Amino acid sequence: MTEYPGDHPEPPSDLATRSPLFSKIATGTILSRIHDRSYGPIFFGKTGRNRFDSPGGSFGVMYVGSDESCAFIETFGHSTGISVVTRTELEERHLSYLKTTQPLTLIDLASSGALARIGADARLFSGSHAISQRWSAALRGHHTNPAGLLYPARHDPVRNACALFDLPETAFEVTNVGSLIDSRHAVLLGAILDRYQFGLID
Repeated sequence: MTEYPGDHPEPPSDLATRSPLFSKIATGTILSRIHDRSYGPIFFGKTGRNRFDSPGGSFGVMYVGSDESCAFIETFGHSTGISVVTRTELEERHLSYLKTTQPLTLIDLASSGALARIGADARLFSGSHAISQRWSAALRGHHTNPAGLLYPARHDPVRNACALFDLPETAFEVTNVGSLIDSRHAVLLGAILDRYQFGLID
């Protein structure tokens, strides 16, 4: 017997006729991204490992946060209940700021009423990745041609993250500021670790 409420429903067959909410990211908006330093800041992955990845690798997705804290908790907070980050993990990743060079229109999954309008609920952000990926593909195919999805960070839902769909590199001006473990970021890293009560270990 499946425990209520069970898995999130699949995308409804009439999704194309529904009217999602939209969020517009203005030109000049600065987004934060923590990324594997070997890939560089702009990378639209097709691994299928992340929540809103393409279920079949037919398109790439890049994840960014509304600020540095959002980017941190989305990157290092995947394992619920584990509240430590290692120096090595920080060294292997860089923080980059992505300044938009064009307006982006995202399907908004974070605002009041947004989920109900499309037949979804908050399990979309915390349940099965396979189901969320099928929603991602269905929403990407909406006739409004969205640039991505805006959604609440799983471990800090007052902050919003974005899953962006295969945009050209020219859509961003990139500033890579290196690893958060660098001494120049000591105040920023300390504030983030305090916010989430994360420990830093060797």
